[in-house]
Amino acid sequence: MLATAIGFGCDHDSILPRSAASRYRQDYCGQASVPQCGIDQGMESMRLSTLLTVMAVSTMGWGTDFVFAQGFGLPGGGGSTVAPSNASPATASPATAGQTAVQSLGQARTAAPSVAADKTLPSNAGQKYRKYDLSPYTGHLNQVVRPEQAVVDWIIRETGSDAWFSPPFGFLNADHNTLSVYHTPEMHQLVGEVVEKFVAGDTEPQVLSVKVLNVGNPNWRNRAHLLMQHVGVDSPGVQAWLLSKENAAMVMNQLRQRTDTRVTQDLNLVLHNGQTQNLTSTVGKNYVRNMRQTPTGWPPYEPETGEIHVGYKVEISPLLSTDGKVIDCVIKAEIDQLDKLLPVDLELPLQNNQVHRAQIDVPQVVSWRLNERFRWPSDMILLLSCGVVASPDGESKSPMSFLNMSMLTGTTTGRADALMFIQFKGRASANLTHTGPAMQMATPQNQTSRGRY
Repeated sequence: MLATAIGFGCDHDSILPRSAASRYRQDYCGQASVPQCGIDQGMESMRLSTLLTVMAVSTMGWGTDFVFAQGFGLPGGGGSTVAPSNASPATASPATAGQTAVQSLGQARTAAPSVAADKTLPSNAGQKYRKYDLSPYTGHLNQVVRPEQAVVDWIIRETGSDAWFSPPFGFLNADHNTLSVYHTPEMHQLVGEVVEKFVAGDTEPQVLSVKVLNVGNPNWRNRAHLLMQHVGVDSPGVQAWLLSKENAAMVMNQLRQRTDTRVTQDLNLVLHNGQTQNLTSTVGKNYVRNMRQTPTGWPPYEPETGEIHVGYKVEISPLLSTDGKVIDCVIKAEIDQLDKLLPVDLELPLQNNQVHRAQIDVPQVVSWRLNERFRWPSDMILLLSCGVVASPDGESKSPMSFLNMSMLTGTTTGRADALMFIQFKGRASANLTHTGPAMQMATPQNQTSRGRY
């Protein structure tokens, strides 16, 4: 076995000239032949093989100069060019050395972005670049953070987002005074119409009246059906009607005569044209969601509480036409209601083979979502029905109680039909002497907290 493991040494006489081999044996070994197999002699033989190979290279007349080659990959099967043997080696740049090191580690190279030679934007669909002046609108909203964002939002609502993220190529960008658009002439026509409503429309604050009622039974529609004009709505469970001011007064009078009707909100919201106003009110509801063992051992189990945030988040964004005869309004609402807590009894084991009885709660939550855009004549009133939904527990503590937590049924429990009347009343300056419901200035969403507080 030992002979097999070390018996791969080569014949030194066949590699070197005899004179050199004889000289090596005499100088290093003191004899004319290589030692035979054995533990010490075998290791010495391997060392001699390595040294003899190096000596063979030097005695064969090879030059000691390094040879460098560089492949150029010429088309047509061209070969590589070899530098002369006496040429100095080329020094690689740091960038090249770094790329070589990355490639040696098996990492893929990142492709550099291609840039058109003429550096022009695509115009295969006849795209044009135009700038729109927003200063007549934004100059009046010094108290509003980024008022130009409302222009961008309404353009996207009108054109759709796909028009800016799919062919043909285009872009939309706005700063405080200028809107930059690159797109087709047809798209510029739509953008120009939206911008015109902002810069040529009324820049003074407007008043939007909002009334919220709760009706215990939806059969109020029996008498009011012929007074209302139905409007299509995509959100499930939501209905909408348009009413003249006279018919709206008649429907309101019919509802007030019912014993199951309660007016929970009657607000006049002061809004800037096109701006999105956020109204948020949530209340935390605690419940026992789990029972866990105590680390001290007594009491054996302790309740683990959870919290459900119930309430509403509402966004209202009205946009008037340049003549003020048509109002375009986007209403987005997210309402989470705690219908009830379902108790569940638990029997937990103890160390003395007894049972510890406890109870946890399983929340029954009802969520309601509305995201609709309505357009109607400004001299008419929009009526929305949220449908018969669950009543949340508790009341909102918000000073602006739009869509209050008790709006659905007031102080009662169960279910009710929630109604919302929306009426445009014109400029805020013309309503300052109004003796009706108090004015409420809706506050824009805080840009720092982003609506978290």
